[in-house]
Parts: sequence; structure tokens; C-alpha cells
Amino acid sequence: MGSALPVGDPAPADGALPADLAVDPAVPFGVYLHVPFCRVRCGYCDFNTYTATELRGARQDQYADTLLREVELARGVLSGARAPRAASTVFFGGGTPTLLPPGDLARMLDGVRDAFGLTDGAEITVEANPDTVTDAVAATLAEAGVTRLSVGMQSSVPHVLAALDRTHDPANVRTAVAAARGVDLDVSVDLIYGAPGESLDDWRDSLVTALGLEPDHVSAYALIVEEGTKLARQIRRGEVPAPDDDLQADMYELADGMLTGAGFSWYEVSNWARDDAHRARHNLAYWRGDDWWGFGPGAHSHIAGLRWWNVKHPAAYAQRLAAGTSPAAARERPDAVARALESVLLRTRIREGMPVADLPDDRRAAVAGLIADDLVDGAAAVGGRVVLTLRGRLLADAVVRALTE
Repeated sequence: MGSALPVGDPAPADGALPADLAVDPAVPFGVYLHVPFCRVRCGYCDFNTYTATELRGARQDQYADTLLREVELARGVLSGARAPRAASTVFFGGGTPTLLPPGDLARMLDGVRDAFGLTDGAEITVEANPDTVTDAVAATLAEAGVTRLSVGMQSSVPHVLAALDRTHDPANVRTAVAAARGVDLDVSVDLIYGAPGESLDDWRDSLVTALGLEPDHVSAYALIVEEGTKLARQIRRGEVPAPDDDLQADMYELADGMLTGAGFSWYEVSNWARDDAHRARHNLAYWRGDDWWGFGPGAHSHIAGLRWWNVKHPAAYAQRLAAGTSPAAARERPDAVARALESVLLRTRIREGMPVADLPDDRRAAVAGLIADDLVDGAAAVGGRVVLTLRGRLLADAVVRALTE
């Protein structure tokens, strides 16, 4: 059911933004819609998700109506801030959004459209478990305005899927992609590498299979062992081995080489797109520090430097909204030092990098050492930007430390 929420200041019951918050209408605005339901809990997952037996007082069939109450609350709050902005991206994440009837997802999107409007060419993404996507589901989503399907493939190798507790039929990945293509949706394929027992050849097989689907976008994430998960307990008891850092580095290099060879370009450490038009614009908004409102239990939001997060459990979330109060659990306004650190952490992860001029004065000299260590691209630095090399992407945390400590 996810990690604990951070500690922050009390959030007002009406969700109002601070009176002195300077909202910039020129900053892009995104919407995240969290659907916290899963059929089975994967052993590695630390997201705020719930199986049917864990809902305790919340009903999946009422979820769309509940979330739409928060959308209405947000409409009032943002209108009060006198900064109305149409959403340029909408992202249905989870959990498994496609466990809900596609008509519910359509109603949720209609609610966002009615409350804020959508920009021309807005990117509308739905994450999907391959087992839940049919031609009819894809058609309903496309008719509602969805533009992009993100398919949770993770691996094509049965024993790797088993190690991750993924229960979908690998054959259904191709079925889901075909259904999306049939209604002209863009397709992203999500992969995870470094599972217990996964070899470099296993990973190569998954990459070959993913490329054979001819997606527009590929995300490839190294498995991270999160405290409190089933996987963490298995590793602690010695039942399965912990991820091997060296093997994961080899897997990353293999992925980058194969994806680049197939015509993809990296634009963020764990993401590759066939061309710039197929980058995940919603996720880029996070890395660039744009504004977004996260709807749903446990969802996080960011407006003009103010951050807040909702109560975690769907029942508590529904109870607050039924009472006419904000579901926000707490909020914070990071100071200038914290914002500068976060800016380096996020912006160095993307292909455009960050301006050297935005670094603290006493850290700019560190760039030369990072170039010498082949962690930062020298030509880009001469042009005034910190851009990671392939080696730098593997050691991104070390780059951040060098630029901030």
C-alpha cells in the first residue's frame, strides 16, 4: 500500500492556496489521475495501490464519482488563484487504471476537460495492464480523447515475470499494442530490469520483443528494492538475491545500445522516444518543475513551489470529499536551498540538461572534473549546459552530489 506520506504543514480544509502564492499562467499545467486498484500486488511495488481485499470501506465502482468531486474542488481553488490554465497533459496512473470500466475513465477525463479545458494537442495517457486492453476498451478510450497508451510489459520472459509477481499473459502485450494501434493511439512500452534470476540474455530477449512491437516510446527502469515490500522481505530472508549493481549497469548499456540502434533517442535517464514528438510530455513536466494537480488517494501536487499530498487510503479520501473538505493530508513550501537541490536532481536527468549558470557559484568549477571523469558532455558544457554522458547516466547520483555538496 505504498510508503508513508511525508511530514508537512497542515493543509486547509477548503484546499485554498496561500494568498501570497505567485501562480504563473505561462507555466504549463498538467493533471495526474491516480487509480489505486490492482488485481494482484506485485512483490516489488511500493506504489499506493490496493487489491479488492484491502479496500475496507471504499468501492471501486464509485471511484470515478469520488475523484470528480476533487476535480470540482480544484476548479474552485484554481479559479480563486486567478490563474486559469488549460491542461496540456493528463496522465491516468496507478495501480491499474484499466481495471475501471473505460466509460469511467472517459467520465473522469470529461470532468477535467470541463473544469480546466485542454490545450490543442494535449497529451492524454492511460497506463494499462496488458490483460485489460481489448479492441473495445481501446476504442472507448480513443473516442474519449485519450492519445497514448502506456503498456506495462515489464519483461517477455516468464520466469522474470514470475520473480516480479506479474501475472499478465505475455502474449497479451502484443494484443494490447495492436488494439491501441487500431484506433491510432501512440504506444509506450514499460520495462523493468534487474529482477532476481534475470540474466543479460533474458533482458536482451525482452528488448528484442519490445522493439518488435514497434512502439513510439520505451521506458526501462532498474528494479529498486523498496523497504516494506514482499521483495525486500524475500531478500532479507535470503530467499532471492539482491539486484546486482554491475549487472544492472550492463543491462542499461545494452538497452541504450539496442534502442539507439533501432532509432530511439534517450531524453531522460530511463526513457527513450522514437522522436521528440513522442516524448512523454507529462513526465517531462515533472522533471522541468512545471505545475500539476494530482487527483486521487496519495496523489501529490505542485503549484508555484507549493507541494501537497492527499490522504492515502481510498476510504479516507472518499470520506473527506463526501464531507466537502479537501483530501490533502499536508503541504510544504521548500526553501530556496531545497529548490536548488531539486532542480539539479531533476534537470540533469534530461537530455537538455541544465544551464551551468543555474548552478551555485561555488559548484560551477565542479563541472570541469565531471567532464574529465566522462560524466558530463564537454561540448555541451562549453555551450553552457550540463548534459550527462552515457557513463554519467549510470552515475547520475554521483553527478548530483558533485554539483550540490
